[in-house]
Amino acid sequence: MPRVVPAVIRALDILELFLDRSQLSARDVAERLALPRTTVHELLVTLVARSYLISVPGQPVEYRLGLPLFQLGSAFAGRLDLVREAQSVARDVAAACNEAVHVAVLDGADVVYLVKVDSTHPVRMVSGVGLRLPAHCTAVGKVLLAGLDRPALNAVLAGGALAGMTADSITDPDRLREHLERVRAEGVAVDNGESDTAMRCVAAAVRDHSGATVAAMSLSAPIIRWTPAGHEEWAGLVREGAATLSARMGFVATPR
Repeated sequence: MPRVVPAVIRALDILELFLDRSQLSARDVAERLALPRTTVHELLVTLVARSYLISVPGQPVEYRLGLPLFQLGSAFAGRLDLVREAQSVARDVAAACNEAVHVAVLDGADVVYLVKVDSTHPVRMVSGVGLRLPAHCTAVGKVLLAGLDRPALNAVLAGGALAGMTADSITDPDRLREHLERVRAEGVAVDNGESDTAMRCVAAAVRDHSGATVAAMSLSAPIIRWTPAGHEEWAGLVREGAATLSARMGFVATPR
């Protein structure tokens, strides 16, 4: 097996320290990595020479990340393909439960489905890639609306009363705002027959490298297969699937 280079590993360890700190001193680095100060000094000098770190003006032993790291991150983000990655993750989630899995994005007040992996059951959800539905009536849509800041959400809801798809759809904007607060707190949204009385759905957010909600993943099943125990299991699966897709999109979760 090829040998890893210890100096490179240590240099990467130093850069990763900046994931949760915008500025670190040479002493901070030495203490957090338990490395000799002379070793840390040599590594920092090398990283500064290549501009991966920069010395803080007026504080020569304090360091910040340099522009090349932003350029590398941007190049990586630019090569990510949401649909390709979503298709792969959705297949894995669907295989774990044999129910339909969707990935959708927000377009104004609607959601547009980018990916669908169907179940093999004879009774299944009627949907497809490219389908457009009112966001407030779907689990994926509620997740995406919950990811908007207040001005953006107000703009979506500026038209007043919302059109419903079933008798269970949330059509009052104020009630929807309250509902979205619960979605943010719980991390998942549920469609309880709000877009189709025969279907149930649970969804979670997909985030990009900046932490922004860029898509939502859902798991859908007919009401005849939707049980309380199944709901808990499927909510866990869709959380895991959305987290996996988020990681592929460059999102780094903050440890709790």
